[in-house]
Amino acid sequence: AWRISLFGNKVEKIVEFDPLTGSKTNDLNLIKLYANSHYITPRPTIEQAIVEIKKELEITLKKHKSENKLLEAQRLEERTRFDLEMIEATGTCAGIENYSRFLTGRKPGEPPPTLFEYFPDNTLVFVDESHVTVPQLNGMYKGDYTRKKTLSEYGFRLPSCMDNRPLKFQEWDAMRTQTIFVSATPGPWELGQTSGKFVDQVIRPTGLCDPEVQIRPAKNQVDDLLAECKEVAKKKFRSLVTTLTKKMAEDLTEYLHENGVKVRYMHSDIDTLERIEIMRDLRMGVFDVLVGINLLREGLDIPECALVAILDADKEGFLRSERSLIQTIGRAARNIEGK
Repeated sequence: AWRISLFGNKVEKIVEFDPLTGSKTNDLNLIKLYANSHYITPRPTIEQAIVEIKKELEITLKKHKSENKLLEAQRLEERTRFDLEMIEATGTCAGIENYSRFLTGRKPGEPPPTLFEYFPDNTLVFVDESHVTVPQLNGMYKGDYTRKKTLSEYGFRLPSCMDNRPLKFQEWDAMRTQTIFVSATPGPWELGQTSGKFVDQVIRPTGLCDPEVQIRPAKNQVDDLLAECKEVAKKKFRSLVTTLTKKMAEDLTEYLHENGVKVRYMHSDIDTLERIEIMRDLRMGVFDVLVGINLLREGLDIPECALVAILDADKEGFLRSERSLIQTIGRAARNIEGK
């Protein structure tokens, strides 16, 4: 780290020191300080953008005033004029991305500049967990549009802010090159694109096949689970248990704990760092059973897990749909004894 000593407006000395111990390591005559973020836009482009922003501001103010939205008009004028002054003086302003259409010289409604424009024609795109990713691509634009439309209507931003957006799904679909969609449970859109044809990966890269699936009656499911968890713990493996409700997960955790099982409960209120810690403890054997609701699905790779228990698997709903069940069963596919 550097310590800069000032006398009035004059730099007296610059010292390099260790931020941990505070001990001085060096005296410096010159240091280079770089900006936190850079916007390298040529001056003519900025000047052209300012002209276009002023034109749109004029049109939007007339529209607001004609609709008797005087507060919105005042709010928009103050904000935009301040932004224009900042852009003129410094080349940037807070929220400059909302003026990106003018700075990139695009027409209203045109797709924004993205990385996909730079991919060569022979690029191969992999979409992992496509049953989740494809709907997210569709939802990104719609969510962004709704938020920006509100900002525009209430005079917080010019309508052109809606052109600083993610790609629409149709734009992405037209722009992508050859694509492989990877998922244990492909979605309806992917299957529709291939007329229902797909390639099965029967044996995983780990050399394992699908885990054994047992369907048991729900009548004595908790006691049945308790016996299974103890059996799995004896073999030095771990168990994952998924329930339908938070209340049930808490009660089950308490019951297993009272019966001598080393158990932890993971829920949506736990932040990401603590979640990573819980997963590490599970793998290291600090506890043998992890109970959760919807946190035990895609992308959870625990080779030590030999049992995945799905309680109330016959109930209807999102967490017990065909896709959800297959994804949850897949958590046991990392262990040769998984079931």
